[in-house]
Amino acid sequence: MSTVFDKFSSWVKEQSASLKSEVQKFKNKDFLDAVVAGCAMVAYADGVISPDEKRKTIGFIQQNEALSVFNVEEAIKIFESYVTKMNFDLMIGKGEALKSIAKLKKKPEEAKLMVRVCCAIGAADGNFDDTEKQIVRDICTELGLNPKDFNLV
Repeated sequence: MSTVFDKFSSWVKEQSASLKSEVQKFKNKDFLDAVVAGCAMVAYADGVISPDEKRKTIGFIQQNEALSVFNVEEAIKIFESYVTKMNFDLMIGKGEALKSIAKLKKKPEEAKLMVRVCCAIGAADGNFDDTEKQIVRDICTELGLNPKDFNLV
């Protein structure tokens, strides 16, 4: 008899494989910028990225099957750029990240997929907390998407 953990692990693997195949369809600079901007915002949800959080987030970008279609070094540079901007001034940094994210507003399939990746980043440590969910809701608002579609309410 399979345990709840086994069922959850199986579901996570299915979701990861699904995300990878969908991300492959949208492998372009705007999509990469938006995904990494969203990841940086979620990682920065509590106002600071500790070295441990940075390692986990960059590790997730490197190891996640869905994001493996992108050049890891380029994704890390983009991530570091957004983190640096948020460290300098949170509002400016978030504004810059949202500007990149907004490029997907007229591309609903890419926008929805980007939000799903952000949800995966939020849940990567096993605790998709309310602060991280609020950031993803803000991203949904920027994209004109309904947070309910992503179980964020």
